[in-house]
Amino acid sequence: MSKTLLYGATKIDETNSAYAPAESLAAFQWKNRVFVVFADRDNSRAARQENQLLADRSALDERDLVVLKISGVGVRPLFGAADGLDGEAIRRDLQAPEIGEFAAFLVGKDGTVKLKASEPITDGELFAIIDSMPMRAAESLKRDK
Repeated sequence: MSKTLLYGATKIDETNSAYAPAESLAAFQWKNRVFVVFADRDNSRAARQENQLLADRSALDERDLVVLKISGVGVRPLFGAADGLDGEAIRRDLQAPEIGEFAAFLVGKDGTVKLKASEPITDGELFAIIDSMPMRAAESLKRDK
């Protein structure tokens, strides 16, 4: 199982193209975090990931999360509103694997990739990553007032 956390305590070199905002998801920048699931050939890992995330819709909403599923080049919103998205462009921008391979990406509100996983992750793992981000901490403080 492979998970790459691209967000951490160290300063990110924003001149590196790996940290450039995903243009294909620009409509969500500064409004939503986006979790993108690329379906595998038999859809088993994608279905498992889907079930994990959609079990707690209020937590998704609280974290301003939009969940998208890409099968081939088709894009289907699983949670949140999303229209007119190009699956090929998203795959290219995120440097996702070939069609038929599973992958999951978390894109932050700043438009950059925060997590890349080659196996499904639990909602607890995802929420812990989001909750550790400075922008999320600031949002929590605002809601507490």
